[in-house]
Amino acid sequence: MTLRRWAAGAALLLSAGALANCSQIFGSGESGEGITTAMLVGADADSANWISHGRTYSEQRYSPLDAVNRDNVGQLGLAWSADMDTARGQEATPLVIDGRLYLTTAWSKVKAFDAATGAKLWEYDPEVPGETAVKACCDVVNRGLAAYGDKLFFGTLDGRLIALDRNTGKVAWETVTVDQSKSYTITGAPRVIDGKVIIGNGGAEFGVRGFVAAYDANDGKELWKFYTVPEGKQGPDAPAYLQKAAETWNMDVLRESDAIGGGGTVWDSMAYDPDLDLLYIGVGNGSPWNRAYRSPGKDGTGQGDNLYLSSIVAVRASTGEYVWHYQTTPGETWDFTATQHIMLADMEIGGRMRKVLMQAPKNGFFYVIDRETGKFISAKPYVTVNWATGIDPATGRPIENPETRVDKTGKPALVTPGALGGHNWHPMAFSPKEKLVYIPAFEAGMMYAPEANWKPDRNRGFNVGFNLGAGDLPPDGGFRKQVAGSLRGMLVAWDPVAQKARWTVEHPGPWNGGLLATGGGLVFQGTTGSEFNAYDAGTGKKLWSFAAQTGVVAPPVTYTVDGEQYVAVLAGWGGAYALSVDGDLIKRKAPVRNVSRLLVFKLGGKATLPAEPALAELPLDPPPSTASPEVIALGQAKYGRYCAVCHAPGAVGSTVLPDLRRSGALENAAAWSAVVHDGALKDSGMASFKGSLSKAEIEAIRAYVIKRANEDKALEAGKKIARR
Repeated sequence: MTLRRWAAGAALLLSAGALANCSQIFGSGESGEGITTAMLVGADADSANWISHGRTYSEQRYSPLDAVNRDNVGQLGLAWSADMDTARGQEATPLVIDGRLYLTTAWSKVKAFDAATGAKLWEYDPEVPGETAVKACCDVVNRGLAAYGDKLFFGTLDGRLIALDRNTGKVAWETVTVDQSKSYTITGAPRVIDGKVIIGNGGAEFGVRGFVAAYDANDGKELWKFYTVPEGKQGPDAPAYLQKAAETWNMDVLRESDAIGGGGTVWDSMAYDPDLDLLYIGVGNGSPWNRAYRSPGKDGTGQGDNLYLSSIVAVRASTGEYVWHYQTTPGETWDFTATQHIMLADMEIGGRMRKVLMQAPKNGFFYVIDRETGKFISAKPYVTVNWATGIDPATGRPIENPETRVDKTGKPALVTPGALGGHNWHPMAFSPKEKLVYIPAFEAGMMYAPEANWKPDRNRGFNVGFNLGAGDLPPDGGFRKQVAGSLRGMLVAWDPVAQKARWTVEHPGPWNGGLLATGGGLVFQGTTGSEFNAYDAGTGKKLWSFAAQTGVVAPPVTYTVDGEQYVAVLAGWGGAYALSVDGDLIKRKAPVRNVSRLLVFKLGGKATLPAEPALAELPLDPPPSTASPEVIALGQAKYGRYCAVCHAPGAVGSTVLPDLRRSGALENAAAWSAVVHDGALKDSGMASFKGSLSKAEIEAIRAYVIKRANEDKALEAGKKIARR
C-alpha cells in the first residue's frame, strides 16, 4: 500500500545516511504540502523538529540529538520562558516545526511561539464554557496537537475537534465529535495517519460509552468510528467484535440503564505501525467502576470480562476494522485503565527479533506484547501490587487476590495500586542505546468501599459505585499519616527483556512529569518538588536541576534551530492527583503551587524567572460545628460522591482549586447555596448541582465541611502547642 512504500522510501534514505533532517528529505513544512504522510512515517529522520505527539509513530519519545549531553548538561540554562494565562494543570507536549513551537494549555487554548526567541506569533481560544469543568474527571487539561499539511488539530474539553491554519491560528474547520448533552470530554492529543485525524474522548466516570473516531484532515468529515464496548440496544447487525464483547457483559443492565454507558473511553494513548497499518489504542475503565453494578451476576456480584475495557486494541487505521485485543485487567473494577502510554519497538527476546508493544498501565504490571498478533510475551510488576500475585504465562491473565475483588466480597479493601495507578497518563521514554524504558511511576494505595444501593446520576458527579469518602476517617491524622507514608514517587529505568528495574530514582512525591530520552545519554523529567531535572540515562545519577517554581507534570521535548539544541517543557501543577488527593499530604514537605509557564533551555542560556511568588493561604477559621450527626453523615456521603474528586477527600483541598475548609462562603448558607445550587461561579468551572442535590443536601455538605475544618483547626493548634 502507499503508506508502506513511503515508509520503505524513508528507511532507504535513512540507511544510506543521506540526510538527517526529514524536512530536507520530504520538503519544508513552510511551503508546498506542509507536513506530509511521508514526513510523519519518517519522523525519526527529523532530529531538528518534533512533529507528532510522541515524536514518532512508535511513541518512544527518544531524540538522537546529543549537543546537550552527559558532559555539558551542567551548562544548560534558561533560554526563554512564557507565562500562560491559565492557572490550571499543564500537560501538553509541544510540537516544533521549522523554528516554530506550538502548544495547547489548560482550557484547550493554543499558542504559537518563535522556538528560538520566545516571541509570541499567535494564540487561539476556543472559548470552552466554564461549566464544562464538572464533566472532566481530572482537571481542565489538554495534552497537545497533531500536524498535517498546513494545519494543526486539537480536541477541546467540550468535545470539539478543531483545525487551525498553522501560520495564522485561524480556524480552518470545526466539528463536534461527541454527544454534548452527555459528560464527554477531550483532553488527549489527536494523531494523524494518512490524512485521517484520530481522536478519542473521556467521561467513563460519568456514564458514557467509549469510542475512537477518524476525521478527514481536509474538512473534518467523519470517516470511521470504533466503539469499545457493546451498546445496550445492540442488534444482530452489530460488528462481530462487539457481538463477541456482548458475551462478556450482563447486557440486560446495559439495556435498562442508559446512564451506565459501559465506559471504555479512549482518552489518551495511541501508537501506529505503518508497516502493519495497525493503530493501537488504549481503552479505559468501566462505567461504573464497580462491576457488581455495571455487569452483575445472578448473585448480585460482578460477572464477565467486560470486553474491551482495560484493553489494548489493534484496529486498521485505514478503516477502523478490529484486528486483535489484549485485556490487561479482565472484569476491571478498580479504575485500572489501559490508556497509559503505548510504545512500539523491535527487540531481541528469546534469541529472535520481535516486533513488540510495551505498556505500563495503571494495574502495576509492565507488559510486553507481540504487536503483530496481540499475543502475550511477558509481564512483571513495576510497583508494589496486591490485587494480583502475577500474570499467568500461559493465558496472559492476572492471578487475582480474591480479597481485593471488592465487587464480589462487597467488603472494603485497601488495594495497591489505587485508582491513580502505578503509572498514569505521564509519557514514558525509551532509549535504544541503553535498551531501557523510563517509567514515571508511583505508589498510592486506595480504600475501595462499595457504595450501598448505588444508582447512576447522568447529571453530575462520579458514577463509580464506590464511596469515595470512605477513607476520610479518623480525623486525628492517623489515617492520613499512613497514606502519606505510602505515597512514593519514582523514576524507574526498566529493562523490558529481563522484566526488572535497572535503577530507580526516588522523588519527593508522586505525580511526577513525563519523560524525554536523548542521544546525549540523558533523561529529562519534571517533579512534584518543583524541579526540572536531567539524569544519566545509564545510571540514574542526577546531573542537572532547575528550580521551576511549580510542579512539572508535562513531558519535555527537544529540537534544534539553526543547529542549536533546545529543551522545552510546559510547567504547571495540576491534574487528577493535585485535585483529588488530600491537599495536606501534598504539602507535607513543601507547598506545590501552580505557576503555568513554558520553560525553554539551551547551553549557556542566561534568562531568569521572575521572583517566586509567595504562597498565601487563608487560616482555618470556620464557624462552629452545630449540625446533628445525622446531617453531617448525609453531608459526608454526598460530599464523597459529588465533591471529593475536585476538592479532595476530607475536604482538604489542593493549591489548584479552592480549599473548601477556608471558603468565604462557609459561614453563610445563602452564599454557599448560591454557588452550589444556583451556579453563581459556573463561568469559573463550578457549575450548578441543583439537578443532583437538593438544597437540604447542599446544606448538609456545608455542615460536613464545617466539621472537617474544625477538626483540622484543632489538629493544627495541637501541633503548634507541641512545638512550643
